[in-house]
Amino acid sequence: MDMTGKTVIITGASRGIGAAAARTFADAGANVALLARSQDSIAELAGEIGSQAIAIPCNVARFMEVSSAVETTVQAFGGLDVLINNAGVIDPIGAMVEQDPDAWGQLIDINVKGVFNGIRAAAPALRAGGGGSVLTISSGAAHNAIEGWSAYCASKAAVNMMNRSLHLEEAANGIRAIGLSPGTVATEMQRTIKASGINAVSKLDWEDHIPADWPARCLLWMCGPEADRFCGEEISLRDEDIRRAVGLV
Repeated sequence: MDMTGKTVIITGASRGIGAAAARTFADAGANVALLARSQDSIAELAGEIGSQAIAIPCNVARFMEVSSAVETTVQAFGGLDVLINNAGVIDPIGAMVEQDPDAWGQLIDINVKGVFNGIRAAAPALRAGGGGSVLTISSGAAHNAIEGWSAYCASKAAVNMMNRSLHLEEAANGIRAIGLSPGTVATEMQRTIKASGINAVSKLDWEDHIPADWPARCLLWMCGPEADRFCGEEISLRDEDIRRAVGLV
C-alpha cells in the first residue's frame, strides 16, 4: 500500500500499536502526526522517523487540544487523509461495585470521548480533501463482558457504535469508517492486565500475544480498496483470512 503524499493522524502514538503504526505508515510514504500525552516519547519517535513526522502533545479527552492538533497537521502537510483512533487505557480493572467513580469516568473520557473528539475534529478536514479513512481500534471486549473490565468493555461497545454511526452519516461524503479488533497484543497494556490477576486474559503468557506491528500492518491494509467491504463494520485480526490478506500468514 503506497501512502506517498497522504497524511495520517495517530492518537496514542507514543508506544504500542500507535508507535508501530507510525513507523509502518511512514515506511509506506505517509506523513504522520503523532498525538499523545507523552511529549518526550512522541518527540523521540518523530526524530527517528524524520521530516515525515510531527509530534503534537495532546490529551484526546479535551476537544480543543484535538481540534488544535488537526489544524496543526493540516497546516504542516496540506491536508488529512486518515485518522487512527488508537488512544485508550485499560485501568481501572476490578469489580464494578468497588470502582472509584472518578477513575471509571476518566477511562470513558479517554476511550469514548477521545474517539468522538478525534472524529469531530478530523471530519471537516477529511471532507475538504474529498474523503478519507477513520480507523478505530476496537476489541473483543466490545461484544463480550469480561470480569473486572466494566469500564473498558463499556467503552469499546460505545466505540463500535460510533464507528457504525459514522459510516451511516458520512459514507456519502467519502469517509470510510472501519474498526479493528486486534486480539491480544504484546504491549504495555498487557502488562497491566497481567499484573491485575483478574480474568482469563491475565493468565496468558507473553508469547500468546501478537506483536504490535501486526495490527499496524493491518491498519495500513485497511486504507486500501480490499477493505471497502468492511466499511461501517469491524475487522478481527483473529480471522485467518484477514491475516492472509494482510500478509501475516
